[in-house]
Amino acid sequence: MRFAVYPPDGNAFARTNNATVPVPQFALSPDGRTLVFAAVAAAAKPMLWLRSIEEVAARPLPGTEDGIRPFWSPDSLWIGFFAEGKLKKIRAGGGAVQVIAEGVTDPLGGAWGPDGTVLFGSGNAPIYRVDSAGGPFAPVTKLDVAHREGAHRFPYFLPDGHHFLFTVRSGLGEQHGIYAGSLDGKTKKLLVRADSSAVYASPGYLLWVAGDTLLGQDFDADRLELTGQPFTVAERAGRSTTNESAVSASPAGILAYDSATVRLGRLTWFDRSGNPLDSPAPDGDYADFRLSPEEKQLAASLVNLKTGSTDIWLTDLARGSTSRFTVGTGVNASPVWSPDGARIVFRTNRGGVLEFYQRSAFGGGNEEPVLTAEAQRAAGTHAVQLVPSDWSPDGLHIIYAVPDMASGFDLWLLPLAGNAKPVEFLSSPANDIHANFSPDGRLIAYGSNETGRYEVYLQTFPKSDRKWTVSTNGGYEPRWRADGREIYYLSEDRKLMAVPIGPGPSFGVPKPLFQTRVPAGVDAFRTHYVPGRDGQRFLVNTEIGDPAPNPITVVLNWTAGLKR
Repeated sequence: MRFAVYPPDGNAFARTNNATVPVPQFALSPDGRTLVFAAVAAAAKPMLWLRSIEEVAARPLPGTEDGIRPFWSPDSLWIGFFAEGKLKKIRAGGGAVQVIAEGVTDPLGGAWGPDGTVLFGSGNAPIYRVDSAGGPFAPVTKLDVAHREGAHRFPYFLPDGHHFLFTVRSGLGEQHGIYAGSLDGKTKKLLVRADSSAVYASPGYLLWVAGDTLLGQDFDADRLELTGQPFTVAERAGRSTTNESAVSASPAGILAYDSATVRLGRLTWFDRSGNPLDSPAPDGDYADFRLSPEEKQLAASLVNLKTGSTDIWLTDLARGSTSRFTVGTGVNASPVWSPDGARIVFRTNRGGVLEFYQRSAFGGGNEEPVLTAEAQRAAGTHAVQLVPSDWSPDGLHIIYAVPDMASGFDLWLLPLAGNAKPVEFLSSPANDIHANFSPDGRLIAYGSNETGRYEVYLQTFPKSDRKWTVSTNGGYEPRWRADGREIYYLSEDRKLMAVPIGPGPSFGVPKPLFQTRVPAGVDAFRTHYVPGRDGQRFLVNTEIGDPAPNPITVVLNWTAGLKR
């Protein structure tokens, strides 16, 4: 038996804020009676919801605002989740939220063992353990730096409560995959080379996602051995760019899965009145895109709809020809042009963790690291996702966003001269994202939700005590006109807005130019539009197709349907 679970009316399945291509957040209870998932309504915080298998409607779980990556206690009485930089728990029946651990930045999966041990992944780090009653946490796995391991993620307990599954990110292909570990730290065994997390499903299967297919294989959990060959369990399953599989299994014989969250769009030129002009690139899921300084080329990160990976493509706007700029698995995204248009900096996780590389924009030469994992650790940042957003006009700095689950996204500067270390530019309890230098390099525009909703702000560069609010009634994703005399942004209802900028600086009244159909939601990893140099036309990622979410598919007695 199969049925579909959609988000409640007025809600959408919530996305995590540390994945370029995310997956819905959900988990089946061990007794198989309840599905917990994260959903969010417009202009509201995401929240966990419970959907009983015996009922049609879901109910919210108050106190779980901003909750992501839920997981269950073995007795199905408690739900663990991550929110506000903390690992928390709440009774499934509702009640007060309790904190298990603090300082959990960039959470990457949790698992609850029968002895009360909770395992979790966090950032570019090993798997940690903590008592479910609360207290300090400590590593239970160790990164093999000699084999370029960058992170251990998404733990999942095996039936004995001592061994567990986890995913290893590594710059070496032979080291990368799904492993078995143990609480005493004595076990570390490679099971499958895959860019995916895995779950154990009774009566003896390992399940993971390859491409867009949910695979299974016979697995002896006592011997930690796979037998036979992988077989297909379901199509249209998904995984995120952080290797999180959209799959959950209950010992009661129930399976749930979903696809990755993709957003098909068409890059379309519009004039200031909103009249469509033409489209320079084929339709697809564009994570981000930028025009070269002279508007002769377009650099765009395109999501592979089958694998969920992203690569950067360059389009010659005069000739209409397109060529691939990056090649590799995982994430290659967020292209940022140098002021002279000769180079492109981008983010990539090909080395096991996210780093910045640069390459000649003319397609030749080798890729060179600009911000390495070692430099990040030296600067004190260990985030899974770093997002470059702009290159200063003098060519000396790149500004980028670093997610910190305890305080939201912060803005950092990467000096490009010599061996200077990254330095923090702006830190606040809010999300500070989408930073862009003014054409003269003296100001930085950015978006922040410090008031509870996103607005566009200006700070001086270098930073001083001067700060201005540019938008009114909400706004995000600011961009400058090439002469610095106008700033554009998107309003909460997705109108493209324009604000005149005068000396001082001084600001005119924001005016709507036209209504867009960009994908809904503020996203640090996504670009929705870029303006032309003169502000007379705008390249907009216009949503196409049905924006309705794919439902979570729940399968009862799932092994009865296997065809092997």
